[in-house]
Amino acid sequence: MNLSDPVIAPPAAADQLFAPGRRAACVGAVALISMLAFEAIAVATAMPAVADALDGLPLYALAFGATLATSVIGMTAAGQLCDKRGPYRASLLGLAVFLAGLLLAGFAPSMTALVLGRALQGLGSGVLGVALYVGVGQVVPAPLHPKMFAMFAGAWVVPGLVGPALASFLVQTLGWRSVFLAVAAAVPVAAALTLPALRRVGSGTGEALQWGAMRWALLASAGALLLHAASQQGGTRAGLLFGLGLLGAFLAARRLLPAGTLVAARGLPTVILLRGFIAAAFASAEAFLPLLLTQRFGWSLTHAGFALSAGAVTWSIGSAVQARIQGEAARRRLLPTGFAVAAAGLGVVMAPVLSAALPSWLALLGWVGVGLGIGLSFPMLSVLLLKLSPTDEQGSNTSALQLSDALVSSAALALAGLLFDPATRQVLPVLVMACALAAAASALSPRVWR
Repeated sequence: MNLSDPVIAPPAAADQLFAPGRRAACVGAVALISMLAFEAIAVATAMPAVADALDGLPLYALAFGATLATSVIGMTAAGQLCDKRGPYRASLLGLAVFLAGLLLAGFAPSMTALVLGRALQGLGSGVLGVALYVGVGQVVPAPLHPKMFAMFAGAWVVPGLVGPALASFLVQTLGWRSVFLAVAAAVPVAAALTLPALRRVGSGTGEALQWGAMRWALLASAGALLLHAASQQGGTRAGLLFGLGLLGAFLAARRLLPAGTLVAARGLPTVILLRGFIAAAFASAEAFLPLLLTQRFGWSLTHAGFALSAGAVTWSIGSAVQARIQGEAARRRLLPTGFAVAAAGLGVVMAPVLSAALPSWLALLGWVGVGLGIGLSFPMLSVLLLKLSPTDEQGSNTSALQLSDALVSSAALALAGLLFDPATRQVLPVLVMACALAAAASALSPRVWR
């Protein structure tokens, strides 16, 4: 990383994340991540009203699956764009596509048009996710990267707390279209804050784009879509879709991820694999936790929502704690500890399921621990990725990190759908799988260091 870049603040402000020269980029990054977080949470809240208004229940699942599938394509394209053209152009493209998707969805005359808008949103958010990490990572000096990624985690907290209520208010007062259009109105503001700083970042190598990888991205996208479809089915059909989706994702991952990722080779490959493991553990457990709390323990939806919010808060707290840890030795100990805390938290969530004599509030306590553990470990993976990547490979490696997240999470959620029995509403196998993923991440984490 070239720390002499003109956007870097003078030495007197070297320890300040929001110092002059990078303040606008950091504020814009927070605004942009909060916007993406609110869009994801608010749209999930509003989608039942959307499907009812557009008579689109048959396409309900596809409205979510299409976003995931196209985000994989966006991540892959953004890796090359950042390395060869710079993060400014990639961010500009991502914002334009994301905005187009919001407008198409907001004015959609049919559910089909809305699904197309959601697909564009996924494509744009996939590009933005990579470009933002690379661009702001080059604006902010390496010693401040732990604080930067803690800031990124904190940007999810407020949308997680107020997003569902605000989305419900918008739907009830202004109609479901206002959810998409409100986010669209925020895009120019985030762009005005972020883009000027990113424009001063290096423009990449200028080499010709190699689009051969996009064929594998299309296969990865198809695999993710099949995995999502499998989670919506049952019986033999679900197993067939799961097998085909897993095969497509595996073949694409071999080409799109760095060599050695699938066998946890030391260094960068293990960083990328661990991101997939811990993201999948959290996503699969979070998807079924409300069902456990409401159906098994009799909690209200409001109380179940509080539990999810508590996990989001402790995730942010854990991220802030890891940002304050100094020294290589301490950070080496913290990474496996964070994964282990997350695994232990999932074990506590399972305790009242295994024994009816135990109080159900243990599940809340366990979920708080899960959030804390992931907050301690998740941002460190992003810090390590930038540290282990040459500047001209940060785009492709960040793309690989987020691809691992998307593909492993898709596979875990699909498998969770197969493990879950709707008749008994038994979620224990899903929690066991999530706990195993977190424990495996803890066991493999020493391989991050050569």
